[in-house]
Amino acid sequence: MTRLHVFRTGSVWIKAAQVRAAGSGLTRTINGLFGAGWSAELPIYAYLIERDDGLILVDTGETADVMTLGYFDRWHPYYRFSVRFAVKPEDEIGPQLRGAGFDPTAVGTVVQTHMHTDHAGGLRHFPQARVIVSETEWKTASGFAGRAGGYPNHRWPNWLKPDLWSLQKPTGDLLEASRPLTADSAVRVVATPGHTLGHVSVSVEDGDRLFLIAGDVSYLQETLLQTIPDGLGADPEAEVATHRAILDLARQRPLVYLNGHDPDCAGRLERREALPV
Repeated sequence: MTRLHVFRTGSVWIKAAQVRAAGSGLTRTINGLFGAGWSAELPIYAYLIERDDGLILVDTGETADVMTLGYFDRWHPYYRFSVRFAVKPEDEIGPQLRGAGFDPTAVGTVVQTHMHTDHAGGLRHFPQARVIVSETEWKTASGFAGRAGGYPNHRWPNWLKPDLWSLQKPTGDLLEASRPLTADSAVRVVATPGHTLGHVSVSVEDGDRLFLIAGDVSYLQETLLQTIPDGLGADPEAEVATHRAILDLARQRPLVYLNGHDPDCAGRLERREALPV
């Protein structure tokens, strides 16, 4: 048996030109950071894969500590000008799991699609779990260079020593370079670079559907379908290539796209609604 659960761990607002790139090169970055318009309120999701052989969490959502003055480096332009959060203590993934009848200490594996704060902020709830991060992502996110790049790595738990997985970028079928996470290979970790260089997704086979838990591959399903990169992603060309690989796979079989911020993800999961390709 496999069941997927989605948990909302707060809300975030980002610049509209971060959701959907405006321009290219330096213009794209400037618009993504300092554009005048803001996005609509976006949920911050984490996903639980419930299986007979255990619980797997994909991303850990945000922490309420982001509402505390001084949590982020004030010198960092992104946190000063380009993002706003609304997260209460009860929104964090630990309380959310307990409220749904799950014991956070029973989560055996956490897969981080990437290490941005709104996806890794809840790691502190899982000191007992195996945490999987792509090797490329960990290298990019670590040290002062990572902190300058927008990863608040000084806030990560002191105990964090993730399993670093090396994943090759797919050249054809999205799943060709994936790695199995479960003995039956029904759950796999998939390289989906673009938003960050080491971004990964998690695919889940369930009946006639393939569910893709896709982090920030795109902020909206709409921008995936239109192959529009986001405004601050590390590699927009790789992001578009990832979009196209997902769409190619969705033409071969029904694929339910579950990302980190699209307000309709909970509805799509409930309806088992495949990408309209």
